[in-house]
Amino acid sequence: MTTPKAKSVSKKTAGIKPTITTEQTPIAQALQNHLIFSSGKTSASATKRDWYASTAYTVRDHVIERWVKTVEGYREHDPKRVYYLSLEFLIGRMLSNAALNLGINDEVRDGLSDLGYQLENVVEMESDAALGNGGLGRLAACFLDSMATLDIPGTGYGIRYEYGMFRQTIEKGQQVENPDNWLRYVNIWEFQRPEHTYMVQFFGKVVEYPTKNGVGYHWVESESVVAMAYDIPIPGYDTHTVNNLRLWSAKATREFDLRQFNDGNYEKAVEGRNATENISKVLYPNDASASGRELRLKQQYFFVSASIQDILRRFLLKRREWNELPDKIAIQLNDTHPAIAVAELMYQLVDVHRLEWAHAWKLVVKIFGYTNHTLMPEALETWSVELFGRLLPRHLGIIYQINHEFLQMVNHKFPGDTDLLTRVSIIDESNGRRVRMAHLAVVGSHTVNGVAALHSQLLKTTLFADFNRIYPGKFVNITNGITPRRWLNQCNPQLTSLLEKVIGAGFQKDLSDLSDIVPLAEDKAFRKVFREIKRANKLRLAQRLEKVTGVTVNPDSLFDVQIKRIHEYKRQLLNLLHVITLYNRIRSGNADSITPRTVIFGGKAAPGYWMAKLIIRLINDVAAIVNEDPAVGDKLKVVFYPNYEVSAAELLFPGSDLSEQISTAGTEASGTGNMKMALNGALTIGTLDGANVEIKEEVGDENIFIFGLTTDEVAEKKASGYNPWDYYHANAELKQVLDMIATGFFCVDEPDRYKAIFDNLLQKGDHYLLLADYESYIATQDAVSALYKDQEEWSRRAILNVARVGKFSSDRTIGEYASKIWKIQALKR
Repeated sequence: MTTPKAKSVSKKTAGIKPTITTEQTPIAQALQNHLIFSSGKTSASATKRDWYASTAYTVRDHVIERWVKTVEGYREHDPKRVYYLSLEFLIGRMLSNAALNLGINDEVRDGLSDLGYQLENVVEMESDAALGNGGLGRLAACFLDSMATLDIPGTGYGIRYEYGMFRQTIEKGQQVENPDNWLRYVNIWEFQRPEHTYMVQFFGKVVEYPTKNGVGYHWVESESVVAMAYDIPIPGYDTHTVNNLRLWSAKATREFDLRQFNDGNYEKAVEGRNATENISKVLYPNDASASGRELRLKQQYFFVSASIQDILRRFLLKRREWNELPDKIAIQLNDTHPAIAVAELMYQLVDVHRLEWAHAWKLVVKIFGYTNHTLMPEALETWSVELFGRLLPRHLGIIYQINHEFLQMVNHKFPGDTDLLTRVSIIDESNGRRVRMAHLAVVGSHTVNGVAALHSQLLKTTLFADFNRIYPGKFVNITNGITPRRWLNQCNPQLTSLLEKVIGAGFQKDLSDLSDIVPLAEDKAFRKVFREIKRANKLRLAQRLEKVTGVTVNPDSLFDVQIKRIHEYKRQLLNLLHVITLYNRIRSGNADSITPRTVIFGGKAAPGYWMAKLIIRLINDVAAIVNEDPAVGDKLKVVFYPNYEVSAAELLFPGSDLSEQISTAGTEASGTGNMKMALNGALTIGTLDGANVEIKEEVGDENIFIFGLTTDEVAEKKASGYNPWDYYHANAELKQVLDMIATGFFCVDEPDRYKAIFDNLLQKGDHYLLLADYESYIATQDAVSALYKDQEEWSRRAILNVARVGKFSSDRTIGEYASKIWKIQALKR
């Protein structure tokens, strides 16, 4: 692969001369120029942050050149475009990713080296873009990368949150939420677009008026918010395509009330502005209060309305007929958060652009696709009719009309089945009258997809079984994927280099090429190099762990890693039961039989999720006891990595030996952490849930550790009357572990601190069946320990995991979206 030569960025200003020499490379010259002309610094006074800024501006110049040409190409060729609506885009740091995708990473590294700086140190100065929480947002970011890499004309739409979800710290073992002010310093990668602003309405009332076709509607006396666009370029890998992520920031229609200000009421003067701009202030405000729920719904409508207006503006630039709309526009709803877009597009077409209702509805259904990310009914978003009608009165009326026509169709197709009408109605009349956003998304989309084969099948047979009867063929599967650019090329450069030496660089754009290393799993010399790379990654992770937690770990121990959102269904608690079991075995004198293990947890609990936060505290209390027990030594260490984010993941995935994917079967839609770990040479221990099923099919039964109940067995056990006490009394090790938790062994200062966890598992029925799966999990973990002692065999299986996960590239995923759902073609320049 040839690397394009960087062009110098020449800038001349009277009286200021860049400090450059003829021996310097063009990149080094550009770095020096930006230091002076963009940061206003000389080498003598520049800080590390100044050098980061200079480097980012230099790389950005190359991105912008391709970005401008991409925009020109779209304007000239007028292709069909996809618009990806997501409340989250967890894009992480941009500098390294952009340099690698553009093929100038080595030149940037050398240019900085010529000036006495290391790229790795400079990169650390960049803040993670705090635009998402977990897998949903990271998936959206991977998809943007793949759209650009595959030359798919696409745009992401979201919110420019001033603060991310929160910055997590651990104080006295407990999660503490701090504001994540990721925009404290200038975000070099964004471009404000004041020419693209839209008015978004809230509250008010709806007035009817007669028209020649019946009744028309005016939404009046509303409050307005200005949505201002900020653009972030998304460069593809080894292509000239650079797509766009457009984020919306809420601005008040006026800065402050001058009369109040002049009267000395300074707080009152800015009250309206502050309330307005709160819309884009924080990702996922706590919805435990009425005001928090209102703010969440405001956020969703705010970004959806601005995005739909922007999409229609672009469509109308060519003075087209409305019937062409589905030929030029595809909109993908990433979960239910943007589902209000169905009603908003109807509002824009019918009320603003005066299309007839039936005509508009046909267009809407042809435009939208909906991706579902959950199997749990309680996780499907609903809003009270009272709140919805007060905040968006016209849209509630639109939804009622959509629902009326939909139920008429269902009644015609299944006459007399009133129970079916109740179950599928967009308005849930049985639960305090609520708007079911998932139902709106299903009814308003031409295609609904699940994100793993098992998940998609369960959607059709459980969660959306009624809709599958009503709309046969509407539900499809598109298994999730990850971008190999960030999750191999960027985060594991040593492994990437090794792979390029033996099979070439083609796997960066076609991950299935990794299958070429299958024979090398039998090569002892290759296994040795592979192990050395893994140990170097583990050493790097160990150093970071010591820096951020103070815990010293042995890089030769088995790194057992579970990093994901903290939630009961993901069963971090089951992992912890195993940790305590190992601890008890060591304390009972069986230390010699224990394979040294470092168990690493990471993830955030939602601020209002009390039980998840209690589990975090228990993990840290267990760690405090285990790590300080002299009888344990290096046999077992437990670490909670605080503030898990993309840059942390880039260390944790390459440093993992064992990937914990242990959700209760039938609860995880897909998972992508399982794919990232396997790609980086970790073996998976998991249930047959989500994408684990397909990973098992790809890597082979012998190269993955599967345990526990299947989805059908979970359903059967619950139907037959699951009793967790039976498992408590039948297994002495389990009973000992649970009694230790209940009686305060890990919190002598407050013995009843974890009684609620004990009660949740035994008194309240163990909803996620941890105790039913405990014995199988422990036995499988014993098999993991035994295999890890045979490093040659462990390495062989780890190499086969890397070799056989080519299916899980987001390039393959986006290719399927393009052909199955969007019906869109690549536009390669």
